Amino acid sequence: MTTTASGVPPRTRESGLPRPALLALATAVFITSLTETLPAGVLPGMAESLDVGPGAAGQAVTVYAAGTALTAIPLAAATASVPRKPLLLGAMAVFLVANTLTAAAPGYAVLLAARFLAGVAAGLAWAILAGYARRIAPAGSEGRAIAVAMTGIPVALSLGVPAGTLIGEQAGWRAAFGAVSLATLAVIGWIAVSVPAVGRPADGTGGDRPGLRRTLAVPGVAAVMVAVAVFVLGHTVLYAYVAPYLRHAGLGPVTDAVLLAFGVACLLSIWCVGRLVDRRPRVLMVAGAALFTLATSALALTGAHPVVWAAAVLWGLGWGGAPTLLQTAAGRAASRHGAAAADTAQAVLVTLWNAAMALGGVIGGVLLDRSGAGAVAATAAVLGAVALIVVAVGRRHAFPRA
Repeated sequence: MTTTASGVPPRTRESGLPRPALLALATAVFITSLTETLPAGVLPGMAESLDVGPGAAGQAVTVYAAGTALTAIPLAAATASVPRKPLLLGAMAVFLVANTLTAAAPGYAVLLAARFLAGVAAGLAWAILAGYARRIAPAGSEGRAIAVAMTGIPVALSLGVPAGTLIGEQAGWRAAFGAVSLATLAVIGWIAVSVPAVGRPADGTGGDRPGLRRTLAVPGVAAVMVAVAVFVLGHTVLYAYVAPYLRHAGLGPVTDAVLLAFGVACLLSIWCVGRLVDRRPRVLMVAGAALFTLATSALALTGAHPVVWAAAVLWGLGWGGAPTLLQTAAGRAASRHGAAAADTAQAVLVTLWNAAMALGGVIGGVLLDRSGAGAVAATAAVLGAVALIVVAVGRRHAFPRA
């Protein structure tokens, strides 16, 4: 039997998706996303327990993102020759340690250190997850495979964060992070059993892994990265401080329900994206950016309860499929230069994604303190409009029709 350069047997277009393996990867995505966003749901209890203000507690998200942004590209380069499966298992083991340390943190400094460590693990995991899904997928179904793996993101938002918020309210925020550690143990076992091993990616040219400059020079890659940075920044500016916004709008007591509505809409979005991403990627990306801009504009204009609920649903519909669409766009654009270039592009995407998250946490906190919740939503709307323009312009290489 022959194998590809990545060590995976070649698949035909008629082959079915390796769903057990992809669902195991989705659980890894779930853990990374839940670890990243859980502080948004338990922020008040965390701040009170650690005797810091809400803005300081919110930096738990910023520090996590900074750890990912600072290490994703160096770690991707340093581990380019390491087989993917043990690398992914190692990253998940670091998540286990970091979340356990977070749950047991005796003070604010230890908490930030644990969150930074979790961010480092995320940088390593995110740099390989999308490429892993692409390489074990049948030919012509790479986008669907990424969509299945990325279901971990909306599941974390729709079920994980509300469940963690509920655990935090009933048993404390430390118990919520402890539950994530237990879930991580199960995920490590599932990956070990279900995910096939793949080797290092070949670069398609017989040379070494392409550098950052060469990857960004591939037509379309730079435009995708601009869209990533702007879209994620707009989302994070608002999402990191959604609890204070809802409290300002008089919906504080039902924050978990609003987040649930948002998350369910995310699930519906990624279901639609998973069915159509290989045929209508451009239409889906334009629609997502437009829905996000519409939702955040509505939140900026009014805090009326029916509008907030409707906007939460539109926000979820626009955002849920965005990770899949952006990672698929980056992989397709960069893969013109080979599989290794696609992995390099994913590392760049992860870095920009988390840099935007870190910056979004800072900007959102400053806006909230100085100008109020309305300014946070308005800034998100402006950034959403910029992302929509970038997607609309990049019709040839970055976001083509198919």
